[in-house]
Amino acid sequence: MFYEGKIWAGKSGDEKLCILPKMANRHGIIAGATGTGKTITLKVLAESFSDGGVPVFLADVKGDLAGMCRPGADSEDMQKRIEKFGLAEAGFSYHSYPTCFWDIFGEKGLPLRTTVTEMGPTLLARLMDLTETQTDILSVVFKIADDEGLLLIDIKDLRSMLNYVAENNKEYSAEYGNMPKQSINSILRNLVALEEQGGEQFFGEPALDIRDWFRTDYNGKGIINILDSESLINNPMLYSTFMLWMLSELFETLPEVGDAARPKMVFFFDEAHLLFDGAPKALLQKIEQVVKLVRSKGVGVYFITQSPRDIPDGVLSQLGNKIQHALHAYTPSDQKAVKAAADSFRVNPDFDTKEMLTQLGIGEALVSFLQEDGSPSVVQVAKILPPQSQMGPIEDGDRQSEIQNNNLFVKYGTYVDRDSAYEFFQRKMKQDAQAEAEARQKAEQEKAEAEQQKLAAKEAERQAREEARAAEKAAREAAREAEKKAKEEAREKAATDRARKNAVSSVAKSAAGTIGREVGNELGKKVGGTFGKKLGGNLGASIGRGILGTLFGR
Repeated sequence: MFYEGKIWAGKSGDEKLCILPKMANRHGIIAGATGTGKTITLKVLAESFSDGGVPVFLADVKGDLAGMCRPGADSEDMQKRIEKFGLAEAGFSYHSYPTCFWDIFGEKGLPLRTTVTEMGPTLLARLMDLTETQTDILSVVFKIADDEGLLLIDIKDLRSMLNYVAENNKEYSAEYGNMPKQSINSILRNLVALEEQGGEQFFGEPALDIRDWFRTDYNGKGIINILDSESLINNPMLYSTFMLWMLSELFETLPEVGDAARPKMVFFFDEAHLLFDGAPKALLQKIEQVVKLVRSKGVGVYFITQSPRDIPDGVLSQLGNKIQHALHAYTPSDQKAVKAAADSFRVNPDFDTKEMLTQLGIGEALVSFLQEDGSPSVVQVAKILPPQSQMGPIEDGDRQSEIQNNNLFVKYGTYVDRDSAYEFFQRKMKQDAQAEAEARQKAEQEKAEAEQQKLAAKEAERQAREEARAAEKAAREAAREAEKKAKEEAREKAATDRARKNAVSSVAKSAAGTIGREVGNELGKKVGGTFGKKLGGNLGASIGRGILGTLFGR
């Protein structure tokens, strides 16, 4: 509980063991075997921070933290604990806490979404379990999308972008490097697997504005943001990547504040070992860097896990506030873990830390918090305080009522699918299809026009041939007609000529006869008197006709 301006977590004898608010952003760890009381400790700390006006985020992996929105119930056991700790005098009371439920799948809380772009290629590659080469290609695809101003909001945007790059691989390879199509196809297959695991609900809008977690209620109590993780924990990779994304968002969003009087927010990371299992070296370095630097942003990070060895040394060294519940030493490996956990504490000469770790009861823990000067306190055996809110889950109807009555429901309750890469490529496909159809129609029209022109040319050629044949026929007819006419004219002329010749011949003959008779008469007179005259005339006429007939063609 929040007592005298401090986070009162437990009690060792008469001494109250508290986390100083100004040291709360130096991070911490709650460790212990299953069933030793880690969840109760987490709850007590979350309530105390809320009472101190510090917003909290925590993951509910078993569903038993939802009761924080309801006041705790009194019982004989609780009365004993209250009396034992002296809580009544300290103002302990059962009350509810301002709670906001979240759920990646949108079933048991406000939908908690982010965009593909905000997740980034590195975390997304881890989420899809990509190889190093595939991760590099995914980074290039993100760069292309950024260069071309395309928004990657949800999975269908990323799928469209990957398909587009694969189809235009040759065009992009010259500028961005070779991106084998088979590698892109592998990324697409992994993307389908991610979608089936719930990625479709996780990526979208409205995306989470991390600043909505930095809220207090009207009483000044910090809002406790609870992520329902009962289903999410079944996909450890999605769970851990999401948690890492949130840490990164906190780091990138918040300004530097240095050492404030109290943290701006406290982040509880349950099942913390999932964050580090199978993580490549580069990602582990990034986690360590974020944990180190987010302190200066006023954020405290508390890891909840079974054993401190679940957390890399580089991160573990940053965790100044420690609550260690009992550990088992059944195997040599367990014994090493116990020794390592004991060695991480500042020695208390009153007891053997290693031995005590295996003897702690439920609700007991070894505790060491940072002091005013930043140094760790001597480890002490403490009993953890009871929570003030309800222990255990709540009814589904109560949960839905809390969700719908939350003032953020209007902002996050309805999915929004705005214009992004997918819609751009859909329009482009339609435009390309329309352009292709228009080009095909134009080609068909040009082909039809060419066919028509060809037919018209053939028709013109046929008509020209017919006209030529008709003209040739007409010419032949005209020639025959002219020839016939010429022949007729020749015949007429010949007939005329013959008639003329005949007429001339008759006249000539007649004239020749007359002349001949005249000549013959004259000659006959001279030759033979009357007889001679008649004979001479006939002879002269015959001679005259013969001569003239010869001259005029008879």
